[in-house]
Amino acid sequence: MMTIGSALLLLPLLTGVRGAAVKPSGGYASKIEIYRNPVYPLDVVDKLEEDTMPKVDEWMAKKIADGKNNKCTLETAAVRREWSDMSEAMRQEYTGAINCLLKLPPKSDKTRFPGALNRYDDFVAFHMTHAMQLHDNMHLFGAHKYYVWLFEEALRNECGYTGYQPYMNYDRYSEDPWNSPLLNGNASSLGGNGKPDPAYKGVAQPGRTPNIIASGGGGGCVTEGPFSDMVVSLGPTNMATGVGLPKNPRADGTGSNPRCLRRDVNRNAVMGATADRAYTLLTKNNDMDSFYNYLLGTPPPRNDPYPWGIHTAGHYVAAVDPGGDAMTSPGDPLFYFHHTSLDRLWWIWQMQDPANRLYSIPFVDMNMTMPMKRAVDPHNVTVDMEWLGPPIKLLETHDQLGGNNGLFCYVYV
Repeated sequence: MMTIGSALLLLPLLTGVRGAAVKPSGGYASKIEIYRNPVYPLDVVDKLEEDTMPKVDEWMAKKIADGKNNKCTLETAAVRREWSDMSEAMRQEYTGAINCLLKLPPKSDKTRFPGALNRYDDFVAFHMTHAMQLHDNMHLFGAHKYYVWLFEEALRNECGYTGYQPYMNYDRYSEDPWNSPLLNGNASSLGGNGKPDPAYKGVAQPGRTPNIIASGGGGGCVTEGPFSDMVVSLGPTNMATGVGLPKNPRADGTGSNPRCLRRDVNRNAVMGATADRAYTLLTKNNDMDSFYNYLLGTPPPRNDPYPWGIHTAGHYVAAVDPGGDAMTSPGDPLFYFHHTSLDRLWWIWQMQDPANRLYSIPFVDMNMTMPMKRAVDPHNVTVDMEWLGPPIKLLETHDQLGGNNGLFCYVYV
């Protein structure tokens, strides 16, 4: 297991140079080895995360003193890193592990999900049949944390991946996502844009101005990078945003429907998740209801050319099919980067005041864009991932430094 203490000391980064460990500013002695791609200076969210680490250290010291850390410490915690801060070799190891999952047999019920062709599809099948639950106010953060962690565990335990799930810093790629190390189509990326499809106009955003995330010029099949031969099977559903997609033989989208991965790498989308917006999310929303609303772009921002909200913006960074379908979106590997990024933002927000924020759940008294649950005690709620993993208590999913009986033990850098 690659822990903080055994992390690589030198990483060949985007520029081909070797990056050395970076010491945090402010005199704080970090327990975490930090590596940065010199192409990207720290943005305001990166700096806030760095400034938050003494609070994390203090919180962990208290948990350890109270015997509530479940053997998790900052010294033993796994480290989730930003994609472009990883070496090219580690990036290729990650995409290789996904391609491995695409070759392993599924564990889901073949009668219920005849379109689940492989282990990777097991995760898509769960999301498409539990999407409403996963996106209600109680589950949006914690259940997705558990879901991504189970995916990470599959990569590591079933396909030999030695790293951890990366995240994407939206701001790094906002101006030119097509040429970013994440989506430029080379061997160490997640693949590139789809072929131009003039029929694809973008993703409608009713109630917002502008009311569409206009096409970024793609929309067709991906032909470059490690997933150029990827076979998408599940879906589409009635939530699809692509055009001219092959119809699934089952009305609910669970049948076998082999087709290519389609994308529209989209600056118009990712500009709605820039660092200034994320910083506002983290510093101007001190209660969970306002944090939740701002993340979802509710109410719609005014006088903003990209008024999608960070959650929506991240989903459409490159989404057409299956990524643009709310039910089958994990069918594009980029999904896991987006929800890991949201998990990072949630964690930074929690750690500003962990005693009061760690177990906060939104209960918003307005017309929400997500399904709401109100008359339920969160202490009695269980997150059951069925064929993906064992059930755990909802509030256990809120603590990434000792939750889930200590199985959750990771930090972000």
